[in-house]
Amino acid sequence: MSIAQRLRNLKDSLKSSDRMPLVFLGHGSPMNAIEDTEYSRGWSELGRNLPRPQAILVVSAHWMTRGSTLVDVSAMPRTIHDFYGFPEPLYREHYPAPGNPDLARQVVSLLASHHAEEDDTWGLDHGAWSVLKFLYPDADVPVFQLSIDMSRDLQDHLRIGEALAELRNHGVLILGSGNIVHNLRELDWNNGRVADWAEEFDTRFAEHLRDGDLAALADRQRFGSLFRRAHPTPDHYIPALTVAGASDHMDQLTFMNDSFDLGTVSMRSFVFHTA
Repeated sequence: MSIAQRLRNLKDSLKSSDRMPLVFLGHGSPMNAIEDTEYSRGWSELGRNLPRPQAILVVSAHWMTRGSTLVDVSAMPRTIHDFYGFPEPLYREHYPAPGNPDLARQVVSLLASHHAEEDDTWGLDHGAWSVLKFLYPDADVPVFQLSIDMSRDLQDHLRIGEALAELRNHGVLILGSGNIVHNLRELDWNNGRVADWAEEFDTRFAEHLRDGDLAALADRQRFGSLFRRAHPTPDHYIPALTVAGASDHMDQLTFMNDSFDLGTVSMRSFVFHTA
């Protein structure tokens, strides 16, 4: 089936709508899901100002695959507590939103060239539900996740975003969840002083994104050793690339939560929206 036919099928299955924004949220610690923090307050405020989508597609740092891009097609995605050693109230959190199997299968088709496959075993990991509970607290918007294929280079994740961009015209909110800087090995547990290298990476990322230089964001060599320091593994960075890849010249960029947690986790978040 051609890309054009896949898009026609998509248009037939969803109503046309005003163009949906793109959202990337730095999710940080799972504890943000149950504590009153500047971050959770920011997510709640954002949710009050976002349009209501027909569905939400989430790209989370916590669903990693190799060799394929999986799309969750389950009818009722389970809430995954994919962390250890946290207080018991965190494990009692649930986000009982429905899935959207038909749309998820359409996305599998859209991403055929990226080795997309169906999956009905995943659900919503904490990168998804810990922020969704603030954006749409009633859990009444259908939601499904897309995995990140760790075997692909960074440019490929921009291209996945490009392939998903048409969803925006049919009521689908594309939500990325990760962190622009994510180095848990060098956290400053004492005073949370922001590391110079972390601040530099975060600043350069913001400048490239503001300039629309997406190629620079996906160029490890341009960042040099700074990239390896900011991301010992790139899983928390990739969702930002997918979201950026779905943007275009019609979008305006707004940053939020542009601060650090424990010195080496950037909570910077951003929204692309049409003027």
